[in-house]
Amino acid sequence: MRLPAVLFLASLSLLAASAPAAAQPYSGPIIDVHMHVGPAAPGAPNPATGQPTTANTDADRERLTLERMRRHGIVLGLVSGPDAAMASMRKAGGGDRIWAGAFLDDGRTPLPPAEVLREAFANGDLKVMGEIGAQYHGLDPSDEWFEPYLALAEEFDIPVGIHTGLAPPGTPYGCCPDFSVSLGNPLRLEPMLKRHPKLRVWMAHAGWPYLEETKAILYMYPQVHADLSVINWIIPRQEFHDYLQALVTAGLGDRLMFGSDQMVWPESITLAIEGVDSAVFLTPEQKRAIFHDNAARFLRLETAEGR
Repeated sequence: MRLPAVLFLASLSLLAASAPAAAQPYSGPIIDVHMHVGPAAPGAPNPATGQPTTANTDADRERLTLERMRRHGIVLGLVSGPDAAMASMRKAGGGDRIWAGAFLDDGRTPLPPAEVLREAFANGDLKVMGEIGAQYHGLDPSDEWFEPYLALAEEFDIPVGIHTGLAPPGTPYGCCPDFSVSLGNPLRLEPMLKRHPKLRVWMAHAGWPYLEETKAILYMYPQVHADLSVINWIIPRQEFHDYLQALVTAGLGDRLMFGSDQMVWPESITLAIEGVDSAVFLTPEQKRAIFHDNAARFLRLETAEGR
């Protein structure tokens, strides 16, 4: 039986309304608050795709990373790693497009004295403190060892990025025998946040899989933000989207920032962007906030366009 034209069109409209909306691709500027510069790992398989890295030398890693940044409209990248590699990246990237961070991944090499970092922050060679990899070495970021650095960051109003959540499977049996899952719990940050109320902190990897603890810290301490790095491409897509949606539903979408955690796989930048961009529950405004505006506000930028 044929439906009248009006009823047929109405039926199509109802079907369209009930169908899941396709994600609207994001095309605006992006700030990547979590990148690394470090030794290349020739042939290392990407943990998400299984394909070997295309960056087989340090020069490849730098060139291909900057190419991905240009391709995707990344107007600012925060990098951490060896000083020489950060300086090279800043020069190749045009200076202000790359911000260098104090990479206090202690446990393998002695920490630089706080006074040495003071000079680097004062002259602008360093813009942020992090990534702080204390968890990898069995250290609590709220313990006394970190106090001189936190005081310095608070004095200079320097943002501090701290690793939270997990690490690659088997980490305690490989690089870092002192790694502890419990040290990635965002609640570990609370004592230091109480001692340093003016400190701007962001939780790398958004505390995954500690969802409730992440929500609690973000809710209670409005100066704290979280980046979505690595979980936006290395864990199952549905798991990431469920985690992201829970944070957004909790009213914390204005505290989430994009990060790729690009290490030795430049293609991970694209994967990380796709992870966020494919979230159909995000509005265009929410995507803009996560990809750019939240970080611009957190980093106190006047504007990041055109950098």
